Amino acid sequence: MKKVRARDLGIPFEGSTGEFNAITDVPGVTVGYSTVIHGQSARTGVTIIHPHGAKDHTPVYAGVHSFNGNGEMTGAAWIEEGGLLEGPIGITNTHSVGIVRDTIIAWQVKTDSLYQKWSCPVVAETADAWLNDMNGFHVNEGHVFQALDSATSGVIEEGNVGGGTGMLCYEFKGGTGTSSRKLPEKLGGWTVGALVQANFGRRYQLTVAGVPLGQHFKDSAPLTNGENPFRQDDGSLIVIIGTNAPLLPHQLKRVAKRAAIGMARTGSLGGNGSGDIFLAFSTANPQAAHGDAMGLSTIQALSNDHIDPILSSTAYATEEAIINAMIAAEDMDGHQGVSIKALPHDGLVDVLRKYNRIEQ
Repeated sequence: MKKVRARDLGIPFEGSTGEFNAITDVPGVTVGYSTVIHGQSARTGVTIIHPHGAKDHTPVYAGVHSFNGNGEMTGAAWIEEGGLLEGPIGITNTHSVGIVRDTIIAWQVKTDSLYQKWSCPVVAETADAWLNDMNGFHVNEGHVFQALDSATSGVIEEGNVGGGTGMLCYEFKGGTGTSSRKLPEKLGGWTVGALVQANFGRRYQLTVAGVPLGQHFKDSAPLTNGENPFRQDDGSLIVIIGTNAPLLPHQLKRVAKRAAIGMARTGSLGGNGSGDIFLAFSTANPQAAHGDAMGLSTIQALSNDHIDPILSSTAYATEEAIINAMIAAEDMDGHQGVSIKALPHDGLVDVLRKYNRIEQ
């Protein structure tokens, strides 16, 4: 059954989306999941993003930005130094980073997709310890292979799936979300897609379409009772931005920074306890990692004078992807009897109507 998304509820967002309103609107990008739910303690999983699909292992230009570094993204140092993403991206829970990283290498060896003799995969995490027993190490090698091999284009799942299975967002159920923006031809016709693993924010902060929504749901906030605005913001947000615009690594770092604006548009300011780490890659310039006999590569790069639509699209797509993650999420019971409710659709719509953000 097709899940409801934010736009289905009439929530207004800036910009025009691609066909699927997903990171998979960027040509070639595929996404795979393994969702791990069993017993009372396993509520976790793995998300995989292939920039060029599982069978094309061409490195791509990339940039990273740590908005608040209370978290982990392996391989980020090499992207910062070398400017290239040399394989798939993994996202999981905090205590499963190692197994996901090692299995990606094993998969690269198996599929003969190592760019060089060594690999430093990108694996990011957020902590799902409220609903999942992270010390149970429920993610195994088979789950990672499943996510790597099952990646698809087109419509992808959101909410309680993949690495986002056990996550919270603004003290509602969070998880995996995605969105995209398609620029008009006069602005280049480029596509920008975002995929998020949303596990951050306090209830009082939650803002949707400019409306202070969290202020209307104080009674049900499980961690703060909707009050105490100076309490530490725990959790994390991972944002992966993909685009087919021809951008260089330093430009992609600028793009990655704009994910923080999308985060802020939903209310959070990025607290000390939140690991908010963002990566942007471009599928253009497939020859970026290669050169001629003299080592020279011929590449294209968008002028900085024409990059603003990409930057704003990143903020807008990130914002909508976060809200989509919450809209798609469902109530979940988990480890040690913890129970987290999803954002109520009817209540959301009622509040937005009171602020004239949705038509009566």
